[in-house]
Amino acid sequence: MQFSLFSLLSQRLSSCRISRRWLALIGVLLLTGCATPPPKNPDNICSIFREYDGWYEDAVDMQEEWGTPIHVAMAFVKQESSYVHDAVPPRDYVLWVIPWGRISSAYGYAQAQDPAWSDYQKATRNGGSRTDFGDAMQFIGWYTTETQRQLGISKWDPYNQYLAYHEGRGGYKRGSYKAKPKVMQVARKVERQAKKYGGQLSSCREALESNRSWWSF
Repeated sequence: MQFSLFSLLSQRLSSCRISRRWLALIGVLLLTGCATPPPKNPDNICSIFREYDGWYEDAVDMQEEWGTPIHVAMAFVKQESSYVHDAVPPRDYVLWVIPWGRISSAYGYAQAQDPAWSDYQKATRNGGSRTDFGDAMQFIGWYTTETQRQLGISKWDPYNQYLAYHEGRGGYKRGSYKAKPKVMQVARKVERQAKKYGGQLSSCREALESNRSWWSF
């Protein structure tokens, strides 16, 4: 009798452990399923917003809040993370072979680093998450607004705004980018992408707004 009771308890405990493992696995799958994959056609802003109409809402909210053009902010996101929600920088290595953390604390759609994200949260009292597209857009809107205020760079100037975004405002003031031709090349790439996005958006914005109005009812 005691042996049977012991066996029964052992079976139940084993079953509980298995159940917990299944619950953990299900939780991971659910979280993975909730993650938004990158858009199928990241080079076309109209295609992006047709695929993810909620992103258009987020982009409009950002522009209304901060005045940063949608096509400029989207060009930043494309360059920084390729629309990967949990993007991180490459690993750093010791002696070229031993992994040693990441090269920076940049994270999420906007690749906001810890200090800048903390400044944004304090300034706006917005908790948010760097892996949330809407929050990332708000961050870019805030950052470019502060850059315009502090450095006088127009929010419609993606080239210089991106240099200040990449180098930090202090680095931009010091002209650190001038010794980094690759950074300047990337800034030109962002400028071209913003111009391309701007032209595309002008051709589909009416339809996007019409769809937005329909969903508001």
